[in-house]
Amino acid sequence: MRHGSGTEKRGRGEKGKAMREREDQIFEISGSTKLICLLGSPVSHSLSPRIHNSAFRELGLDYVYLAFDVKTEDLTFVLDALRRMGARGLNLTMPLKRSVLPLCDTLSEAAEISESVNTIVFSEDGRIEGHSTDGSGFFRGLESEGISYRGKKLVLLGAGGAGTAILVQAALSGVRELSLFVRRGSRDLPRIRRILASLRKRSSCIFSLLEYGEALYREISDCDILVNASSVGMAPDKERSLIEDSSFFPEGLTVADVIYSPRKTKLLRLAEERGLRTVNGLPMLLFQGAEAFRLWCGREMPMENIRRNILNYL
Repeated sequence: MRHGSGTEKRGRGEKGKAMREREDQIFEISGSTKLICLLGSPVSHSLSPRIHNSAFRELGLDYVYLAFDVKTEDLTFVLDALRRMGARGLNLTMPLKRSVLPLCDTLSEAAEISESVNTIVFSEDGRIEGHSTDGSGFFRGLESEGISYRGKKLVLLGAGGAGTAILVQAALSGVRELSLFVRRGSRDLPRIRRILASLRKRSSCIFSLLEYGEALYREISDCDILVNASSVGMAPDKERSLIEDSSFFPEGLTVADVIYSPRKTKLLRLAEERGLRTVNGLPMLLFQGAEAFRLWCGREMPMENIRRNILNYL
């Protein structure tokens, strides 16, 4: 049997060498590697470094994503330092999403209305651009699951960071009606009322601001999408749910939860027992990251491979 010629062997060798050189370029930090990072406290649990670094490697982009534990009182100094050092941008998590607002030169519409920023882009002229990708990430996640929301009624539980982002983007994305539930005496009420006043001027969405109780069951009985944007259902309260009785869930209801660990909260399990469609927080996590990725790199994140990577990790 005749084996490959010397020319073929040299060709394979050169190809292998080129591939190794490309892998070195992709996986190693160089003198030209651009920095993107996550700021907040705590950040050690975050999946964002795994998501973004996986995407950089797959696309062959010379970026690295790192997480730094930063307190509110240090934000001004850290943000200025990153800008001066030529960082491309960053993500922000609690407790910095609102603290960064006065430090931004420009705000996206969603960031301005929600009074919250989770993504920063440092422009070439040194300006600090503030964006909010959580809400758009949530609705892109619904779309990825084949769930329609335009012209629908949505019931939203919780008005913290995730809830506010979803509230704002719902109005900007064509949701017909939204009922928002908050706890009585919540300190977020003044902020939520400001946001609702702004949204009523900018959208035709019909809003209701309600307290938990019998009104919750009434609103859910004729809604299309129920969203838990609270932390109820996360560890250490995995067996808790804001709704314990699913008997009033209407046929055709979609139940979504912003929590991704555990993958199935008690609320989602109750919905599945009724044969309803459910979505956990993983699509929102991935697509809010993809929105930020596009703002920094001008590229689309390779979603399918990243999703598999994260599912294997969780």
